[in-house]
Amino acid sequence: MSRIGVVADDLTGATDTSVQFARRGWPTLLRLRPGADRLPADAVLAECTDARALGDAAAPATAAAVTRLHGSGADRLYVKVDSTMRGSVAAQVRGALESWSAVRPAAFAVVCPAYPAMDRVVAAGVALAGGRLLEEGPAGRDPVTPVATSRLADLLPGSLHVPQPAGGDPAVLAATLTAAGRAARVVTVDARDDADLARLADAVDRVGPDAVPAGSAGLAAALADRWRPATAIDPVDAPPSGEGPLLVLVTSLHRTAREQEARLREACGGDLLHLTPAAADLADEAAWAAWVERAVPTGPVPGLVVVTAPEERTPGVRADAVAAALAGLVARLHAHRPFGRVLVTGGDGARALVDRWGCTGIEVLGAVTEGVPHGRLVGGDADGLPVTTKAGGFGDADTLVRAVVSAGRP
Repeated sequence: MSRIGVVADDLTGATDTSVQFARRGWPTLLRLRPGADRLPADAVLAECTDARALGDAAAPATAAAVTRLHGSGADRLYVKVDSTMRGSVAAQVRGALESWSAVRPAAFAVVCPAYPAMDRVVAAGVALAGGRLLEEGPAGRDPVTPVATSRLADLLPGSLHVPQPAGGDPAVLAATLTAAGRAARVVTVDARDDADLARLADAVDRVGPDAVPAGSAGLAAALADRWRPATAIDPVDAPPSGEGPLLVLVTSLHRTAREQEARLREACGGDLLHLTPAAADLADEAAWAAWVERAVPTGPVPGLVVVTAPEERTPGVRADAVAAALAGLVARLHAHRPFGRVLVTGGDGARALVDRWGCTGIEVLGAVTEGVPHGRLVGGDADGLPVTTKAGGFGDADTLVRAVVSAGRP
């Protein structure tokens, strides 16, 4: 195996999936601009489509990314979808298959969004998070892409469900997947724990490149245990931070992310700069410029800076516009007093920030903890800056606190 391609629907999902391979010795790059490949042939190359909220338009966006990955030498493909099935999952899978089928005509998708380490499982074709149906939890209340059902058959129309084999034999599961893939282009599979994911990864590996796995970082981790590079490198588990302040940017509206941000501020007391505009401050350019002039310090900056998007939204102000405004604020702060590391929770904020700085990629190096990868920005105005990312819904109340402590901040 020479190169694995990963296509993800948002930036934090791309990094938390890619890091599963980096932790097992793969040189790993999230490519943000076509052609930005600073990688050996035996490597993992990821692309982010930002397609979660695109609806049917996610299909051509995903197909284009998969075509680029194959053109860059990818001979195995992983499609990263949201572990709680938010957004355009069906269109993403359809687009990936459309492109991959050009080189593998018998291709079919094997979908399992389970991530047991984050308490997300699939049982009898039903996805559960924290033991509850998706629509009953935060995913069902998502302000952008709420989930209305937990049944994979409803979320992926025309799919065929395959249970785990009674005897636990991966060879049996591989044969079942192959037969199901002839009858349907999309096959869903149960996974209640890591053992189920390991069995599924074994089966997918046995089927070969015709089986296109689609799931969260959970299935990616199981596959990374089987897909090994010819020459492994040592992962970097201690995030190397620079001398400047640590910047924490929170754009996710997920309840978990908001609880983590509040816990971080509580744990740090008053030894931080907290910048949190109200929705009205983002209503137009004049209001935003006035708020920035009032809020941005002209003197010394403390060792921890937290920038938080407002929880409420002003009608007509898009989430990506809010993320872009906050990314501009972070860039201004960085120009005043360069940060030693940035930690971003929320895929829209991470994308807006790398776009603002003109980054061409993120070199994924390791993980602070499960679901919290770290690496270095590549190219642009912040080349080499250490970065940590976290999906909004991942972790417990103290996850952000632990990430900050690991970066050498109190």
